[in-house]
Amino acid sequence: MSIQLTSPAFQDNQPIPKKYTADGQNLSPPLRWTDPPAGTKSFALICEDPDAPRGTFTHWLNFNLPTEVRDLPEGVLAEATRPDGSLQGTNDFGKPGYGGPSPPPGKPHRYVFKLLALDQSLNARPGAKKDQLLTAANGHKLEETQLTGTYGR
Repeated sequence: MSIQLTSPAFQDNQPIPKKYTADGQNLSPPLRWTDPPAGTKSFALICEDPDAPRGTFTHWLNFNLPTEVRDLPEGVLAEATRPDGSLQGTNDFGKPGYGGPSPPPGKPHRYVFKLLALDQSLNARPGAKKDQLLTAANGHKLEETQLTGTYGR
């Protein structure tokens, strides 16, 4: 069975509650996942908006999550190095950690949370940008799953 990513806050392809957006408390949503494939040494999480006006916008990068971790709580602090040893990259707001949805008025945007099971910890620094994270992950992805939420104004 493949790894599955879920949230107790919203269902796949359903609206993200306001508290997890820039219009609310801007908290990262709680996320949970099932057991990864054999050989997994770390996880990486990417949240991005593929509907942003200027192209895909990165909202969150969290990587080198330990193998035994199966969830992220609500409201992960915006710090480059987390207490569990995982790292957060720089989002497209120019900050480490999570930056909630804040689309322009109009059609709701999709926010895709991607979880990668990797065969090693990534050789990337705290505060890395998405392209650096993806370069480090190249050739090391064992499996990927995703959860999509929507939000509009």
